[in-house]
Amino acid sequence: MRTVIIGGGITGLSAAYELVKAGREVTLIDAGAKLGGVIQTDTVEGCVLEGGPDSFLAAKPAANELIKEIGLGGELIGSNDGSRVTYLVKNGRLVPLPDGLMMMVPTKILPVAVSPLLSWPTKIRMGLEYFHRPPAVPKPDRTVADFIREHYGQETVDYLAEPLLSGVYGGSVEKLSVGSVLTRFVELENRYGSLTRGVLESRKRAPKGGTPAPLFQTLKGGLAQLTDELVRRIEGKCTVVAGTAEAVVRGEAGYQIRVNGETVAADAVIMACPAWQAGALLRGVNGRLAGLLEAIEYSSSVTMALGYRRADCGPIPPGFGFLVPSRERKTLVACTFVGAKFPNRVPDTHVVLRCFLGGAGHEAILDEPDEEMIRIVRTEIQALLGWNVEPAFTRIRRWRKSMAQYTVGHAARVEAMREILRELPGLQLAGNAYDGIGIPDCVRTGRAAARSIAAL
Repeated sequence: MRTVIIGGGITGLSAAYELVKAGREVTLIDAGAKLGGVIQTDTVEGCVLEGGPDSFLAAKPAANELIKEIGLGGELIGSNDGSRVTYLVKNGRLVPLPDGLMMMVPTKILPVAVSPLLSWPTKIRMGLEYFHRPPAVPKPDRTVADFIREHYGQETVDYLAEPLLSGVYGGSVEKLSVGSVLTRFVELENRYGSLTRGVLESRKRAPKGGTPAPLFQTLKGGLAQLTDELVRRIEGKCTVVAGTAEAVVRGEAGYQIRVNGETVAADAVIMACPAWQAGALLRGVNGRLAGLLEAIEYSSSVTMALGYRRADCGPIPPGFGFLVPSRERKTLVACTFVGAKFPNRVPDTHVVLRCFLGGAGHEAILDEPDEEMIRIVRTEIQALLGWNVEPAFTRIRRWRKSMAQYTVGHAARVEAMREILRELPGLQLAGNAYDGIGIPDCVRTGRAAARSIAAL
């Protein structure tokens, strides 16, 4: 069987690796200048700079398993969780997140009580949330903002839920689906009523002892180590076509994919590209499936690395970085202190700030020229950190329509797609648009799609 994979990011590469390992004939189509999608790593003056994601959640095993399987286990490193402090901007100042928060759920009284981040009415409401009762029947899907407002109030939405989730999804909490984004919290609500009580009860049942795993993991030389090794593993065993797929057509003997004006025949197809692109390509295969795919919204973002020589910089707050709530936001969404988050990323001679811009409702920044974008960010950094220093180097990456948005009703849309796919043997969807946006989710869905096809 020949399988065509459309998309050469981490999802498509994981699928190609799995199929090549199974001895299948594979053609991989990708329009990028380099395979790897949003995973792009540079090294400048000894500093490891990630143009896309910089790490993945250690609690999700798929990426870790693949990394070890392809011989990169010795390159895995964990985040410096012992020094993990995250700041939020309030009234133009950096305020540390209080200890004991699980996302926006308080599990310790004193740190929240003394924190200047939230007002006393919100703190009292957080305490009273412990007495919420479970709903008589599960509530329908609703926005993250509605869910958190109901439990902890608007200020918690503004200064916890919105900045925390903007940094992950690049989306609006007024549109994101709580059932798809905070699935575990919905389960706790249905069982306990109170999120605080549910989290505390869950922690009581958690295994005790042992060294806690790091929250985040990455590779010593950057995440491109993973995609580069996958490319090496499929090299010579997989046909790579550089170009843009134009259409997918279903015939009696399988599928035909038009690319670069020519047609490639396939028994099976894995759509490892963004959902909006998959929808456009599959319009002639199934109109309803195409409509569902095109209904998945996407946001655009920018990552900017500002590299400084340490001797030129002022003091840097201890911790991983800061988030800027929408109520306080000008342009910056978040900033990571790269050398603090992971070991061996930045030499002692340098400081690197990894800045995030854009996201839902703030995407006009992508159209600014580099020089203006850098000027804007430097002005905001000066206001927050007090630095008025010319960076030694900068790197900017623009990611247009790259982050899927799980809006209200997302789970139902995905289930409807799966129902349609049952009638389209040999066609698979994989990637960050369906049931998880991180690297482990992309690896998991890519390999699962390949295994389904290998089993045909």
